[in-house]
Amino acid sequence: MDFEYPADLKAYIAKVDKFINAEILPLQHKDDNNRFFDHRREPSRTLWDKGGLPNPEWEQLLVKTRKLADEAGFYRFPIPKEYGGQEHPNMNLWMCALRYHMASHPVYGGGVSLANDLQNEHSVIGNFPDFLMLYHWGNAEQKAEYIPARLAGKFRTTFGLTEIHHGSDATHMDTKATPCTLPDGSPGYSISGNKRWQTGAHHATHMLIFARTSGTAGSPKGISAFIVPATTPGITIASYEYTLNMPTDHATIHLKDVKVPESAILGIKDNGLAIAQTFTHENRIRQASSSCGAAKFCIDRSVAYARNRTVFGKPLSANQAIQWPLVELSTQQEMLRLLILRTANEMDEIQRKYSAPDSPMPPWIAIEKQLGHKISMCNYYANRLATQAADNAIQVHGGNGYSRHQPFEHIWRHFRRYRITEGSEEVQMRKVAAYLFGYKSTGLEEKGQTSDEIASVEVGGKSKL
Repeated sequence: MDFEYPADLKAYIAKVDKFINAEILPLQHKDDNNRFFDHRREPSRTLWDKGGLPNPEWEQLLVKTRKLADEAGFYRFPIPKEYGGQEHPNMNLWMCALRYHMASHPVYGGGVSLANDLQNEHSVIGNFPDFLMLYHWGNAEQKAEYIPARLAGKFRTTFGLTEIHHGSDATHMDTKATPCTLPDGSPGYSISGNKRWQTGAHHATHMLIFARTSGTAGSPKGISAFIVPATTPGITIASYEYTLNMPTDHATIHLKDVKVPESAILGIKDNGLAIAQTFTHENRIRQASSSCGAAKFCIDRSVAYARNRTVFGKPLSANQAIQWPLVELSTQQEMLRLLILRTANEMDEIQRKYSAPDSPMPPWIAIEKQLGHKISMCNYYANRLATQAADNAIQVHGGNGYSRHQPFEHIWRHFRRYRITEGSEEVQMRKVAAYLFGYKSTGLEEKGQTSDEIASVEVGGKSKL
């Protein structure tokens, strides 16, 4: 078993570093662009007198960065070759390695830089969950219309699953879509309900709205996904929610008799929740990698500071009260890094195995059945570790750490959200428990695996939990 990165991955990381140092960091340091990344970052990014929305100057700087990365061939790395990507056979492993590298980098790491500012998932190497939904579930017309526009920055969509009264219990959603006749006489749907935490609503061209089209509350069947232009009559942005880390782009949306044609349905009618599952695992393992990298950034900076800081006539690092918490964090971070990389590698193996046209199930279903518990382990623990490492870094740095002249308070405030938004810790721990205690099975027991390796036992397609 080889624990080293492949030579071509090392070479690619070196190319990314060279590009960032040559093109991106100079842009960050140009004029007064650093105000968006240094101690002034939150006030500079936020239009406090306009509902706390992002400063357009900041967002345009991010757009310019992505354009430079796209022209250099890095931005579209994870998408298929037909759309300018790399389509690497070990995509999950490579993306995890890249995100870990950028988040842990000693110069531009921590998720607070123009190369990799994770507050709004900005990076010179894109993530593209919305692209994956269109690519895997869009029909020919939707792909032709929306994918080129998405890559050109002209199609921007929210993800409308969470509601005012429903978060993790999405199958109980209030939003409903009922058949209707449109003004031109064609069949369509009328959507009424609400959505909350709609990221990017302030500049969205479209909204992906999940609504119940049949079935009863609590059933995963009967929910459909609709691509709805943001200017459609009946859509109202009620508010933007102030959050722990500002600016906000998280809107609460009301929908009242929003009429759309049947062609607005993305994927299979009544099977919309499968669309979310398409990218859940990729998103969670990559987020885990970024969180693990941010934890390493905080640990490394804390060790360096403690070695150089003199207190009571000796280095701060001489105190075991400083050493031991960092020893524990460093141990946890290294073990987690290896679990993330191994899990990502196993995801790639499953992806290759189940990508054939005659595959018995889509790759993301196979990944859920066989690796869902490991992905949840990686994600919930990494997001918690990032906040613990940031908190400890604040403590080690003392008043300097509490100051916004250091990035740790920003890292803590940002990564704290992922203990909720990437599937809450409790939901992900529940999934792991389902595997451990036999409520679910991976199906691997059919191949002679032991009961300890069981990941999910499903009854009629539903977990007993």
